[in-house]
Amino acid sequence: MYKNRVTIFKIALALSGMAFALISFTSNPQVVPTQRRSQTEEIRSQSEGKEPVADFRGVAKKAIPAVVSIKVQTKKKTSILGDDSSFQDPFDFFGNGNDIWKFFGLPKRGESSQSQPLIGQGSGVIVSPDGYILTNSHVVNEMDSINILLNDGREFPAKVLGQDTDSDLALIKIDASELPYLALGDSDRLEVGQWVAAIGNPFGLQATLTAGVVSAKSRNNLDIVPYADFIQTDAAINRGNSGGPLLTLDGEVIGINTAIATNAASGYMGVGFAIPSNMAKHVMEEILSDGKVTHGFLGIGLQSIDYHLAQAFGLKKVEGALVTNVLKNSPAEKAGLQTEDIIIAYNGRTVENAATLRNAVYMMKPGTSAMLTVIRKDQQMEIPVVVGHTEEHPASVSTPHKNQLGIEVENLTPEIARNFGYTDEQGVVISKINPNGVAAMAGLKKGALVLSVNRKKVTNVTEYNAAIAETPKDRPALLQVRQGDHYLYISLQLN
Repeated sequence: MYKNRVTIFKIALALSGMAFALISFTSNPQVVPTQRRSQTEEIRSQSEGKEPVADFRGVAKKAIPAVVSIKVQTKKKTSILGDDSSFQDPFDFFGNGNDIWKFFGLPKRGESSQSQPLIGQGSGVIVSPDGYILTNSHVVNEMDSINILLNDGREFPAKVLGQDTDSDLALIKIDASELPYLALGDSDRLEVGQWVAAIGNPFGLQATLTAGVVSAKSRNNLDIVPYADFIQTDAAINRGNSGGPLLTLDGEVIGINTAIATNAASGYMGVGFAIPSNMAKHVMEEILSDGKVTHGFLGIGLQSIDYHLAQAFGLKKVEGALVTNVLKNSPAEKAGLQTEDIIIAYNGRTVENAATLRNAVYMMKPGTSAMLTVIRKDQQMEIPVVVGHTEEHPASVSTPHKNQLGIEVENLTPEIARNFGYTDEQGVVISKINPNGVAAMAGLKKGALVLSVNRKKVTNVTEYNAAIAETPKDRPALLQVRQGDHYLYISLQLN
């Protein structure tokens, strides 16, 4: 009898440190004529009004010369995408890195040395003839050297012009001219069911094209990056595809391939994710103009409206974002937004959920005006707001990838309180925990309620962040926590 096994479904970044080829052999190969359609049959099907079979030769010829292989090297022991990642080796995405690295003759996790740097490989796409290249931040972040291998065999060193870890995008540059390049398309026009192609270097196999369809749009809350509006596709995306383009059949870049859904034992499972080209365009323009990416900021906590909340608030549709708290002196407070307001639109565009609004504000320039459509106590109203900047309220901003305790928290809403049985208490709930962080090592778990920090009561995320920030450098943070039916004081040394 087989033992029951629990498969952990996780989002694994598509970056590999080694190329290898898989060769399959078959005995007595046979050609089965009935499995191939002749040119005459193709022409007949089109003449009868049937949809012609998609042909990817055009996009391959146009796009492959503009897709590059990125070879990176580092001597640092870093975690991809910051402290959230459970992978401590930056090139280990196989769940059991020791066996894989031993198999390929590379240094095992924990055994790297000055003479054995860690080497990895990703993909990128040239977006201008003078050598500007878009890729993922996690491909080039904190790397000691970055080299670009062009499709024609030439190799160039590259430098990072800027990156945004919150969206996992980076713009790099090589010193070259008259390069083949691809234009960024309009990802808002993309439709579910549309044919797309992905090009990259999976497992180090350069210039690999796979094809599929757009499976879904606006995928968010995947715990990959804070700001996400992913395109989901079934085009095969594997380790090493990170940073490569997702393309329409016209050869326009419609997304930057970033992640796959996988488990510890496998790679491609038919679910891949790409950052929309419109977000990539925004990040690139910000880096070119300012050298960095500025994030818009309202200063409100948001929760998506689900079926039960829609019933409780008397809404006709299950859509919108519920305001769970308003930060003091924030743009939201100055505009008059209140807790329990339900934002259903911004600038006339529907807010489907909290992520929709959060991503929209992220892409707004600080100082710009926005019109919010709000339902307050069954009354619909328009509230103008001037978008602020995150740097104006550093203590109120959640920075999960630089979290010194390895946890993220969120406000205790009535729904969360009911789910965890927190009926008569105030605090913040641990919503995400890094399994390798100090909090997890101390036994804290997702869903635990933090009641106080350094003997100060905390009732919202703002108070929690401020209390953590005030912790003396020479002392650990003291947390009072309720976990299940147990009340604990836990001392955690900040990293």
